[in-house]
Amino acid sequence: MDYFPLWNSLRISLIATVITFFIGIFLAYYVVKLPGIVKGILDTLFTIPMVLPPTVAGFIILKLISPKSPLGELVEKYFDATLTMKWYAAIIAVVVVTFPLMYRTARSSFEAFDPDIIASGRTLCLSDTYIFWHILLPNCKAGIIAGLVLAFARGLGEYGATSMVAGYIPHRTATISTTVAYFWQTNQDEKAFQWVLINLAISCAVMLIVNVFEKRISYGKEV
Repeated sequence: MDYFPLWNSLRISLIATVITFFIGIFLAYYVVKLPGIVKGILDTLFTIPMVLPPTVAGFIILKLISPKSPLGELVEKYFDATLTMKWYAAIIAVVVVTFPLMYRTARSSFEAFDPDIIASGRTLCLSDTYIFWHILLPNCKAGIIAGLVLAFARGLGEYGATSMVAGYIPHRTATISTTVAYFWQTNQDEKAFQWVLINLAISCAVMLIVNVFEKRISYGKEV
């Protein structure tokens, strides 16, 4: 059995989750502090990928990074490379699709945090950077971890946008989802089912770890 789709899916989802984590928490942190109207506009823009069909999101991404786009032309001119039909093209697609999950959960956690604690930290002459990393994030870790897990799991199972920008090329761009689709389309249901079981096993393992971690957090708060 060729395990490249598993390895490729894991690295794409892991890299995309790291990128999504930093972009999501920083944008959520700054958006929370903005006026209501501006916050509403940015919320709409940042969460649009959540409601768009994945293939539509993939089509938009494809138009933005294709060799004929301004960005694609620059990459081809200066790096002699293309951004589409490569394994790393899927990272771009997964970041776009999973970003709203990380952003929304982080923003909700930040909004629920007691602002008086932040104000108290400032009266003690603590910098905003210190407050963010040492006070806000540790106290919002349950929501942040939930966002990370949702983003990772969503990225692992992403198909629509990924298939648009990276396609299915064995040993090059194949992921678990595109492999399942390929085997199903070629009437190889047995092989497709094997990959479905692998995906289910990984997803269950991830959720089990999260549930254990959340119980430990809850137990720590009770104590």
